[in-house]
Amino acid sequence: MRTAARQLRAPQPIRQLRDLTRYRQVLLEERTREAQRLEKELEDAGIKLSVVATDILGVSGRAMLGALIDGERDVEVLADLARGRMRPKIPDLQEAMVGRFGPHHAFLCRMHLDRIDGIDRDITALSQRIDAAMTPFQDLLTRLDTIPGVNQHVAQVIIAETGGNMNQFPTPAHLASWAGVCPGNHASGGKRKSGKTRKGDHWLTASLGVAALAAIRSKDTYLAAQYRRLVRRLGNKQKAIVALEHSILTSVWHMLTNTTDYHDLGGDELPWVFRTGRPSRIG
Repeated sequence: MRTAARQLRAPQPIRQLRDLTRYRQVLLEERTREAQRLEKELEDAGIKLSVVATDILGVSGRAMLGALIDGERDVEVLADLARGRMRPKIPDLQEAMVGRFGPHHAFLCRMHLDRIDGIDRDITALSQRIDAAMTPFQDLLTRLDTIPGVNQHVAQVIIAETGGNMNQFPTPAHLASWAGVCPGNHASGGKRKSGKTRKGDHWLTASLGVAALAAIRSKDTYLAAQYRRLVRRLGNKQKAIVALEHSILTSVWHMLTNTTDYHDLGGDELPWVFRTGRPSRIG
């Protein structure tokens, strides 16, 4: 059933939208790698800024890195560049900024920062283009954004990859199988042989993974409660995450097929959910 869905050629506006959302994902991944290279360079110089600062590319982190690259070595001066909630951490920042940061590290760190800034500009340009292309789907975006863990970026990918049209997927199972978030069903003699997921739409599953991880941190939601229950039952976090991806995509199918809103059951109704197998009440 996945093959038939894959063979359907999307209209040109959807194909162009996919080009935009997929390239944005490529740039986001490249930005992450570039940030990791920057952090590795700092570690090589003995600078442990990431131990204290959650985001070394935030306002405080950029100010300290800029001064460090420009030649400032006084740890008190560097730490005093901290802003907002970083101010109480000044003593820790002073200790973190003690290292052997030299001209070689400064040169490479400047290159990393310049490249990150360039990627950020490209991501902003792409996002603006995507927002304009998504105008006809604004109602769908608003509706999908109500699913725990699904933000605007994830909703945009869902629409770009599926076309926002569930007619090509007769059931939620067809959609989940096409996307690759259904456990394999290989069995022999009534015994399950494999629980591996099948290959599917990489771009969609990557975004569903982001949504699932965000849903885990949501409060008093069915998805968060489902994850905790499955982890206890299966003893495998990755399998529980795939189950959340499946639940999210099932809700997407119902919402787009029936033009209905998402109504979360909440963590208190989890036993009812497991009896019925329904991840949410739709409509």
